[in-house]
Amino acid sequence: MANQTPTDKPHPSDAPSYRFFGTTARGLEPLFEAELRELGAETIEPRRGGVAFFGPLEIGYRACLWSRTASRILCVLDSFTINDADELYAGVRRTIWRDHLRPEQTLAIDCVTLRSPINNSQYGAQRAKDAIVDQLRDEFGQRPSVDTRNPDLRINLFLEDDRAQVAIDLAGQSLHRRGYRKSQGKAPLKENTAAAMLLLAEWPKRSKEGDGFLDAMCGSGTLLIEAALIACDTAPGLFRERFGFAGWRQHREDVWQAVVTEAKGRDRRRETSADPRLIVGYDVDHRAIHSARLNARKAGVEHLIDLAEKPLTQCTRPFSMPGVFMINPPYGERLGEAAALEPLYLELGDRLKEHFGDWTAYVLSPNTDLARAIGLKSTRRPVIYNGPIECRLLCYPIRAKNTQHEPAAPEVEAASRMRRLSRSSEAESFANRLRKNARHIGRQARRQGVQCYRVYDADLPQYSAAIDRYGDHAHLQEYAPPADIDEKRAEDRLHDMLVLTGEVLQIPPQNVHLKVRKQQRGAAQYEKLGTAGEFFVVDEGGHRFWVNLDDYLDSGLFLDHRDLRARIGELAVGRRVLNLFCYTATASVYAARAGATRTTSIDMSATYLEWARRNMDLNGLEPKKNLLQQTDCLEWIRNDQDRYGVIFVDPPTFSNSKRMNTTFDVQRDHGALIRSTMRLLEPQGVMVFSCNFRRFKLDEAISSTFEAKDIGKQTLPFDFERRSRGRNVWQITAKSDEAG
Repeated sequence: MANQTPTDKPHPSDAPSYRFFGTTARGLEPLFEAELRELGAETIEPRRGGVAFFGPLEIGYRACLWSRTASRILCVLDSFTINDADELYAGVRRTIWRDHLRPEQTLAIDCVTLRSPINNSQYGAQRAKDAIVDQLRDEFGQRPSVDTRNPDLRINLFLEDDRAQVAIDLAGQSLHRRGYRKSQGKAPLKENTAAAMLLLAEWPKRSKEGDGFLDAMCGSGTLLIEAALIACDTAPGLFRERFGFAGWRQHREDVWQAVVTEAKGRDRRRETSADPRLIVGYDVDHRAIHSARLNARKAGVEHLIDLAEKPLTQCTRPFSMPGVFMINPPYGERLGEAAALEPLYLELGDRLKEHFGDWTAYVLSPNTDLARAIGLKSTRRPVIYNGPIECRLLCYPIRAKNTQHEPAAPEVEAASRMRRLSRSSEAESFANRLRKNARHIGRQARRQGVQCYRVYDADLPQYSAAIDRYGDHAHLQEYAPPADIDEKRAEDRLHDMLVLTGEVLQIPPQNVHLKVRKQQRGAAQYEKLGTAGEFFVVDEGGHRFWVNLDDYLDSGLFLDHRDLRARIGELAVGRRVLNLFCYTATASVYAARAGATRTTSIDMSATYLEWARRNMDLNGLEPKKNLLQQTDCLEWIRNDQDRYGVIFVDPPTFSNSKRMNTTFDVQRDHGALIRSTMRLLEPQGVMVFSCNFRRFKLDEAISSTFEAKDIGKQTLPFDFERRSRGRNVWQITAKSDEAG
């Protein structure tokens, strides 16, 4: 078994036979097995997470080029028993590596361990690498180097129980990366997951019969493009610039080119008989439609796909013939999000029953409660993993009699939804207050050109939350309810707020973002809450900023500082500016664009400073004139010898970060902070000090030593006038005699 490439297994054409293993997502093994049988593979053995098969090298190439569901195609070199790292080293070394890799080439090793004596994948990869490079160095006096990103040869090491398997990764990188997706939206489907959904929906057969296809929430267009490629018999691997076998010494370029030439001959993307109306995509987000169009163009199927900006509430069948309706709606993974999505699923069910008779609908969802809101009975529910999330592809055949119904007027549909949700009088009071605020505050916002503003701030005590509008997104931050409030009642109120926020503000449910706010101390104020959130750009007075409403406690833009940022911009003209505890450096952006000669922004968080850098780039600001420094602000103040015309100080209420030598309490320590920072001011300079501690009191010694002017009310934005408590902002300068 030491050199099993090729194997001794005979093949009818007398071509040497290789042992392969193709990996795929859990649940997709039967689909992948069917693909391999069609490609002509031999001795196919389905296993968990993949399929083992035999065949000539051509079969491995065909699997790389044609499989729509595989993740990787591995050519197995050897397998052996191990009990420790030394046996792993010896087993890997017994392969004759000069047959696969030249010493001047680069390599990378991917290691997966499962109940193995070697339970650290990094250590397993290291020992396997040592075995390979030691053998080649002993033979040639030169060893290959490691390149983890773009190696000449990628080697796969799989350790399970007491067995080790060594293989060449013919794909090089996951086969779901077709190469056509240059732009993607939020939470995109992997290409092989999308293809699997289409295969389960029998799309290859239905497309040949002339059926149409509609994705009503198409995002960046992955389902649409995969549907077009299947309909045109286009090999998904044709878009890839490179496969992993290109640097393998046993690669046969003549065999590969023959496989590619055959695939190009089958490709029907350029046939003029194709009807572009038969594959249709809708999305409410114009950015998603733009991304889908770019990706379709890259895949060469733009002429086959009709794209339109359209919400689900306006979705109707685009053509008279039968078709496949497929949708990957938002799931509501976070706390409370599912409640906000219930109207969307109700709407989806209404649309299907009203407009898609004699079609077959497929909905990908992991949430059975939301699926019930569709109001239809599924006939099949195969499992598909969307990344780590176990989902069901729910199949709904729609009866044809529903197609004759006239669509209800929008106001009738809205009233119907209101009746079904059976809201309490309390919920209606909340809706009325939110509606009134949105009308009044929204009018002022439009008049001032403000895109991001607070529309509700715990106006009703039983609905204790802050609701901010960020363009076509809403940020709902529920204040943690007291312990004596009934948990079920609190949950019902949160459900009301989530649903009504989207409806009243006319924001899609997937764009309503929820957080539960509680008092934060120490490092908790900087903790990341998730990884699934989307960064998007908002505009404030001509300044552009990146915000994220999911992954962090705050969005990246303090809305109550809007007028304060403008004040700092006015003060900064022709001056050097220091921004301490800068967060995402939005105040520095205002200062730089207003005409500051230089800005220096200090924060301990590398994450927020990278965010700040992106804000600077977004506004076209030069890095040399706008410095970002990761360090403890208190230490910076002690050591800095420069002078500044404007200093903005916005410290946390409390911090005990590991990067600091001591704790910081704003009430206890602000006096020393201000005094030590004032020495960095130029004679006519201005410090702006801000904090959000509600019980804050300015140290009397500061008022007696410096000129301290309370500008809290002067810098309070119109949308925060209802809740000015805790607004602590001072403009501090040297006494007039000292300044002179």
